Amino acid sequence: MPQTIHKILIANRGEIACRIIHSAKKLGIKTMAVYSEVDRTSKHVLLADEAICIGPAPAAASYLNSKKLIQIAIANHVDAIHPGYGFLSENSTFAKDVTAAGICFIGPTPKAIERMGDKITAKNTVSQFEVPLIPGSSHAISSAQEAQKLAEKMGYPVLIKASAGGGGKGMRIVHEKAELPSAFERAQSEAANAFGDPSVFIEKFITKPRHIEIQILGDLHGNVVYLFERECSIQRRHQKVIEEAPAAISQDLRSKMGKAAVEVAKACQYHGAGTVEFIVDEHEDFYFLEMNTRLQVEHPVTEFITGVDLVEAQIRVAEGLPLSIKQEDLQIKGHAIEARVYAEDPFNQFLPDVGALDKYEIPKGDGIRVDDGYLEGMEIPVHYDPLIAKLICYGADRKQAIERMDNAINKYIIEGVATTLSFCQFVMNHPVFVSEIYDTNFVGNYFDPDQLSNPTDEELEVAAIFANFWFDKQKNKSTILQNTSSKWQNRGI
Repeated sequence: MPQTIHKILIANRGEIACRIIHSAKKLGIKTMAVYSEVDRTSKHVLLADEAICIGPAPAAASYLNSKKLIQIAIANHVDAIHPGYGFLSENSTFAKDVTAAGICFIGPTPKAIERMGDKITAKNTVSQFEVPLIPGSSHAISSAQEAQKLAEKMGYPVLIKASAGGGGKGMRIVHEKAELPSAFERAQSEAANAFGDPSVFIEKFITKPRHIEIQILGDLHGNVVYLFERECSIQRRHQKVIEEAPAAISQDLRSKMGKAAVEVAKACQYHGAGTVEFIVDEHEDFYFLEMNTRLQVEHPVTEFITGVDLVEAQIRVAEGLPLSIKQEDLQIKGHAIEARVYAEDPFNQFLPDVGALDKYEIPKGDGIRVDDGYLEGMEIPVHYDPLIAKLICYGADRKQAIERMDNAINKYIIEGVATTLSFCQFVMNHPVFVSEIYDTNFVGNYFDPDQLSNPTDEELEVAAIFANFWFDKQKNKSTILQNTSSKWQNRGI
């Protein structure tokens, strides 16, 4: 039964809270922000129609205080709660409690969150459909001895992963038998600390993986569409820094992955915006990795190439309305790249560098979008993720998108904290990135801040040649990448 949402409480902070406010205002929906004591003057607080302090700075006492969030929502006659991403966005208990309080949860059902939130349960659910899975355990591993037996059966290297979480926490790559016991113990410990659950599982490690994800959108009437893919292989510490859409894949692979993602969504009766993540190897074989039952940080690149406002779509689905688009209506138009601007020092192992934004000026112009949560003079708190903003650039093609990103980074002024902007510009100018022939090993293979230098004219010429290669020459790419990688590794870059 459709219900009209008049007022949304945003159970989050920073740029995603601002992003949700933007779409809500466009729809004529009032917004209520919550904030911790340290976020009192934050941008999302200034933009919202109403704002209420949720508690002291630590997340556990503020943004993760689910009972207080619901109490505030009830007291202020809120129709719906949007969790954004992070914090409580994939907490099935929170979704259940919100619904029980008679408030609309803008997201999937608690059951869908439970089934896809646990990686082992997700793999077992997906295994019932024709969706490729990486070889690995179908249950939590109880001991290092059990892990060793499975590893020897699969062959090294293997990957130990936390069952309850992501973002690189509770994850260890094991290259040989002697490394496994200590890696297993560290993974369990980190998983317990990060997610309150020490469960880990083991799977075969793909040595040259590409991380490609499919954006899906479902409604309460059983309709599901996929909004194409995002390439998310530029990562540090198993966490994304740069994403782009579309990826350099064939139309055949795009179709297969899209259909597989729809199968995954239907397997858990999913509604709302979600992302099905895959690993793609150098032979174009793809494997289900996980499903994120929420909006993704990198959703703007999909919005650019499809013209779909994903937050607006989430709200409309939550109201009970059917999707306004069909699969045949969707087309890829142009190219978009997102650079995450973190308060991190890329020249010091990407460690956080929090402080005040002494000077803050964002770039503007055609095809440039900045989703941020800060204004000049504001402090980057130590209590939360150090993401300052997302810089998104769109072009008629990939070449124009890269050029716009490079120019936009030059115009982005941030003083007071170190940021990842210099790293992002390094990526934009690197021949391997320009060539589209890269994988998740990019940072380890090419980024050495101690020997960082600008490409020579000769190298830029090579990059230009690479940029003209299209994916129908895929059979040549492995050789090209191998030769290029050797050249740049010999330079120490």
